Amino acid sequence: MSNKCCVNPENVEIVRSSRLEDGVILDMAQIFKVLGDQTRIRIVEALRIRELCVGDLSELIEVSQSGVSHQLRLLKQERIVKSRREGKMIYYSLDDAHIEALIDIAIDHVTHQGVK
Repeated sequence: MSNKCCVNPENVEIVRSSRLEDGVILDMAQIFKVLGDQTRIRIVEALRIRELCVGDLSELIEVSQSGVSHQLRLLKQERIVKSRREGKMIYYSLDDAHIEALIDIAIDHVTHQGVK
């Protein structure tokens, strides 16, 4: 697989013994896959600012309410967003601080003005 002259067995063993389990990697890949859609990112970015209902999100991102609901269902399945009911209304927010941090880090990364 690799050129043996460039392999440092000590480094390989350190990393191999510290790697994540396959199930964790699979779950991480699924989160990034779900977040790999512009509409879903717009929803998450809006919910980063404030808890909103489907109608609010639909107006903000200019997608039909049924389209927003479909995207929210996918985000909810991956525990990226959560919902709460207040009477007949359902409000959505980010699931927890981990999701907010993940989005904040992504924003910092893409807006960073470092040298390429």
